[in-house]
Amino acid sequence: MKSSIAKAGIPLLILLVAIVLTAVMILGKKPPEKKVVEEKAFLVDAEPVYSEHVEFTVSSQGNVLPKHKTMVAAQVSGRVVSLSDNFVVGGMFRKGDVLLTLERDDYETDLRLAEAELAQAEAALEEEVARGKVAAEEWRSVRSVVPPELGLRKPQLAKEQANVKAAKAKLARAQRNLARTQIVAPYDGIVIKRNVDLGQFIATGAQVGELYGTSVAEVRLPLTDADLAFIDLSAGVKEQNPVSLSAVVGGKFHQWQGRLVRSEGVLDTTNRLIYAVVEVNDPYGRDNTDLHPVPLRFGQFVQATVSGTQAQTLIVIPRSLLRLDGSVLVVSEDNTLSIRNVKVARSNPQSVYISEGLQSGDKVIRSAVPNPFDGMPLRIAGEDPAKDDVADEPAALSTGE
Repeated sequence: MKSSIAKAGIPLLILLVAIVLTAVMILGKKPPEKKVVEEKAFLVDAEPVYSEHVEFTVSSQGNVLPKHKTMVAAQVSGRVVSLSDNFVVGGMFRKGDVLLTLERDDYETDLRLAEAELAQAEAALEEEVARGKVAAEEWRSVRSVVPPELGLRKPQLAKEQANVKAAKAKLARAQRNLARTQIVAPYDGIVIKRNVDLGQFIATGAQVGELYGTSVAEVRLPLTDADLAFIDLSAGVKEQNPVSLSAVVGGKFHQWQGRLVRSEGVLDTTNRLIYAVVEVNDPYGRDNTDLHPVPLRFGQFVQATVSGTQAQTLIVIPRSLLRLDGSVLVVSEDNTLSIRNVKVARSNPQSVYISEGLQSGDKVIRSAVPNPFDGMPLRIAGEDPAKDDVADEPAALSTGE
């Protein structure tokens, strides 16, 4: 019986000893050392930006038009007896060229009659002058008093003087009418339309054709209110505003140079645009082929680039760095993140021109920053290579989150 109890207590004793030893070992073990986890500042790619002297250009487009456009009309009536070889559609002419001649016989007859009337009037005037002298001498020989005007034939003299003036006026009108039988080109130009032909009788005031002047061409450029911020039209436009015109002619790209000369002064009520006018001298290259080897023809549609008149000092950054809310991420002097709201003066698909919100020398963050906030600690890539881990490479350029 005792031996049975002794056998049963041995395992319990062993278990108790094991528990005691385990408790001693656990209590005697040193606690593990606590390591402080260092949170690294977020690694970004940042570069300083600096202000630049920027002269903007304004893009527009328009059709080439003549500065001078004339509907030519006959000032006298008559039958067309001759036409100039250049008086055809597309024909070029010079100032003073005779384009069309009307029958002159009747007008030459009127001229000779007017010359005869003038000769008669002048002869009558000379006769009346002589009669006046005779009357004055007779009056003095008979009477010693002052003779009256009628006695000296002064009214008759005035009448003959008036007749001479009238005859001279008739002669001048006959000369003008004879000259008007020839329709003369008022300027260097090109014929756009001809409405008459040989043998045709035309009445006074009938339109015989349409002419465009080739000395100067104009292009009307529509400008928006945003464009006006870079082109000052308020005090008139000066000649130093060059304009580059371009178009594809015959499958090749060509350019012409013009100058901005004026604005039309009012807004178009249909589209709220204001039109500026560009002039191009000698567009057909008639006087100087080196100036325009390829003619700038009327009716041509051209693209225009206008040099801005108002240069500004702005900060230029890539468009991808401007966030959707109009802000830019900047590294402050204490290496913390600062969210700056900026004012954009102008933008294009590549760049943004900032007038307010950034200072020259500010470090703008060029990499993506997830969930940015003001005061966020940052590290700038490349400033301390020993602290830059490969795993902490900055993300790609921000696309404006």
